[in-house]
Formats: sequence, structure tokens, C-alpha cells
Amino acid sequence: MDFQALKAFVAHHDNFEIRVIGHAGSRFYQVELENVEGSRHMLTRAGKPILFRSLDDVYNELRRAGIHRAYLVQQVPHDEVIGRETHYHDPLTSRMPLVF
Repeated sequence: MDFQALKAFVAHHDNFEIRVIGHAGSRFYQVELENVEGSRHMLTRAGKPILFRSLDDVYNELRRAGIHRAYLVQQVPHDEVIGRETHYHDPLTSRMPLVF
């Protein structure tokens, strides 16, 4: 989903979740939208996921789209090594609410 599609989606829908995904050992962040049907869409540019260098960059981009809340999700290598899916909906164990 590119930025214009994200902005249009936010203008017409109110039941979705934005996740700011960070990977342990990396200084980059990705943004993902999940709608009520459970479909997940990464924020992309020219068909490739956008990597943000800081949370401030993420906040500025999401504010431009009219978004002021998201969840910070930290994926750790342990989950990847053992092949376990990360559990985003566990309260405060794998995600932290952000308001900007």
C-alpha cells in the first residue's frame, strides 16, 4: 500500500490497526496496516516496503496521513529461530501503544 492509498483508506475507514514494526538488532522500522478482515498491508514506495530510520520519521509520515495512534511491535530473533508466529494481540508483551 503506497502513501496515497493509505491516506485514502484512513479517510474512509475507522476500524483498522497500524503497527510500527522493529526488528531486534536493526535500526529500521516498517509500517503495517491491518484492516477488520485481517488483511495486512505494508507501507510501500514503488512496490518495495518503506524503511524508516527513526520513530520520528514514522510519526511524521503517519501524521501526514491523518493517523495519530499506532502500536510499536518489536520482533525478536528468538521467534524467528524457532519458527513461532509473533503474537501482536498479547497485551503489552509484544506491542506497545503509541500516540503522537
